[in-house]
Amino acid sequence: MAQIARHPDYSDLDLDFIPHPTTKDVVKKIGPDAIKRSVRNLIFTNYYDKLFRPGIGSSVNSLLFENSYPLIANFISNAITEVLHNYEPRISVDSVNVSVSNDSNGFNVAIRYTILNKSLPVLINLFLERIR
Repeated sequence: MAQIARHPDYSDLDLDFIPHPTTKDVVKKIGPDAIKRSVRNLIFTNYYDKLFRPGIGSSVNSLLFENSYPLIANFISNAITEVLHNYEPRISVDSVNVSVSNDSNGFNVAIRYTILNKSLPVLINLFLERIR
């Protein structure tokens, strides 16, 4: 009997905690949206935020309090690439472009990655700014 190849269905909790209108349960993110949420969580997680896994995280938040120079943009790009490479096994990072936005005192980040077993790349655009 022929077997149909099935790709894994990725799921994650929606961290907005908006309840489903009828079941009142927390809504799940499914597929590429779940991976996008995971990528954002990894980028914004500091070291030691996770109690029993203190090594998970990136130094992106601490780099936002430096002066906005192209060298800091390079450090942010390297930190994002490293955290995604180490802790997100479902994707292959194609590129991370970080540019300085002097007008807004922040950084524009464009992350392009491919979900494993999928052919289309996914692009995430973020604006990173320090919050007081």
